[in-house]
Amino acid sequence: MSNIEVIILAAGQGTRMKSGLTKVLHPLAGRPLIDYSLRCAEALSSEKPVVVVGNEAAAVRQLVGERAVFAVQEPQLGTAHAVMAAEKVLDVKEGLVVTINADMPLLTPETLQQLVATQSANKGPITMLTVKCDDSHGFGRVIRTADGSVREIVEEAHATPEQLAIREYNVSAYCFSAQWLWPALKHVKLSPKGEYYLTDLVGLAVGAELPVKAVVLDDAEEAMGINTRVHLAEAEAIMRRRINERWMLAGVTLVDPASVFIGADVQIGKDTTIWPNTYLRGRTVIGEGCVLGPNTMIEDTQIGSHCTLLMAVMEGAVLEDDVSMGPFAHLRKGAHLAKGVHMGNFGEVKNSYLGPETKMGHFSYIGDATIGENVNIGAGTITCNFDGKRKNHTDIGKDVFIGSDTMLVAPVKIGDSARTGAGSVVTHDVPPGTVVVGVPARELRKIREEEKPE
Repeated sequence: MSNIEVIILAAGQGTRMKSGLTKVLHPLAGRPLIDYSLRCAEALSSEKPVVVVGNEAAAVRQLVGERAVFAVQEPQLGTAHAVMAAEKVLDVKEGLVVTINADMPLLTPETLQQLVATQSANKGPITMLTVKCDDSHGFGRVIRTADGSVREIVEEAHATPEQLAIREYNVSAYCFSAQWLWPALKHVKLSPKGEYYLTDLVGLAVGAELPVKAVVLDDAEEAMGINTRVHLAEAEAIMRRRINERWMLAGVTLVDPASVFIGADVQIGKDTTIWPNTYLRGRTVIGEGCVLGPNTMIEDTQIGSHCTLLMAVMEGAVLEDDVSMGPFAHLRKGAHLAKGVHMGNFGEVKNSYLGPETKMGHFSYIGDATIGENVNIGAGTITCNFDGKRKNHTDIGKDVFIGSDTMLVAPVKIGDSARTGAGSVVTHDVPPGTVVVGVPARELRKIREEEKPE
């Protein structure tokens, strides 16, 4: 196949979004709009795409980073003018050039591969994407010749009543012969609006008796461009449906797909069940055989297999296999629950490790702590980790029993098999195998041999 270069047009102002954020950076299913165009380009060509920037260029550059090279369109004088700006960066005279808009996130790599394949077999210089549907979305009408080639594109504002009745529309995604494109751009004339349009290239090709081919979208939803927040919401619903259907076909049960929100970068293992009002965001990874929700929010969290999470909130956490949580449990950034941990209602863990089989039943806060295996954390336990100036660490060994309403005033260490009495305020380290009680906690006795766990 010929060398393929992709140009992504991202210079527009997007004024109808009525936002301080440039349009192509608005999120859709957890990714900025332009990310979808970048992924299409990466699937289509091994070459970095050219992103044409203008409005809020610095913000777009920062987000895209090294994934693309950039051309600046200043001022913004239409789509043909944008491609002219890209020519200075590309310096490619042979092969194929694909142009897409950064505000069309529903286009798929498979569609663009079909566009390229059609142009590769086309003796003419252009293949374009079209869509057949009842709603024009303001797109230009595609007028065909008797042999099926494209004769012209008529903008809706200039169409006759007969042309307005046509139900095939220009999607504004093209594949060009590079050898023909660059000289042809110099012949595009300034429109009455003071802009240069790519659609005029169709007329130039037809005028030179060169065939223009068209690929009709199989799925009309792919043609949707984002111009307003209404369009963004419509695209979000379509993307959610696509994502949810993909996971159900992969062996994940969604009890009510309409009320489950799964981000585009989330990964889920088979035989996991997701109940209503559950939100999976960021780069969350879910293992196999889990039960999530209802009413659960998980972001940028790694979850092992066979976990049960009910009415819980997690961000930046790690859960190993067989963890159970909730209801009303909260894991903050840096929380790590090892295999078999149980965390009950109204508990919070931040920047802490809870060892295997540790139980934290309810009404407790654990922050900046390392807790060993098989520890019981009684109701109302708090690690007092902040002294007014800095966060301090709590270390709890294995087989420890923390009594209800214990205050652990960090920095403090609790040795293996130690115990605290209910209501204790622990301000000093507790040796292994020791029972402490009181305010402040003092040693009561040593653990008897028969009291130690087997």
